[in-house]
Amino acid sequence: MKIEEEKVKALTQAERQAINTFYSAWKEKKPELLDEVCTPDWKDIPLAPGQADGPQGLKDIIRNFSAAFPDVEIIVHEMFGTHERAGVRAEITFTHHREVLGIPATDKRVSIALHEFHYLKDGKLTHTWHLEDWFGLLMQSGAWSGKGLGDN
Repeated sequence: MKIEEEKVKALTQAERQAINTFYSAWKEKKPELLDEVCTPDWKDIPLAPGQADGPQGLKDIIRNFSAAFPDVEIIVHEMFGTHERAGVRAEITFTHHREVLGIPATDKRVSIALHEFHYLKDGKLTHTWHLEDWFGLLMQSGAWSGKGLGDN
């Protein structure tokens, strides 16, 4: 008896384009692009404090963050995955010219690592799990120096 191997399908061009459009909403300052590439019940996991469910919650974040930091950009370094599942390694960059997360402005260009995992169905994002390195902002801004760690 011959056992057939099931082939894993690659991300489709439509899926790759949906993910690229998702990030271009930041660069182009067009949060409404999320409506084109996210399902109406898209889940952003975890939600930020006070963030609404669905695409509207992220659209509000994009508008507010872009207003506070007009040069904000998400740079995608790597996208990989299989049909309906994608991982993205990226970074958020902006000039820290206003207080953010209680950290006073430094006027430094900062970069925060971003790792996201997307689920897609019919070419649209249904779920996004994300992790940002906000600790990196503490280090880059000088708000936390690391002194005291390992001291006896």
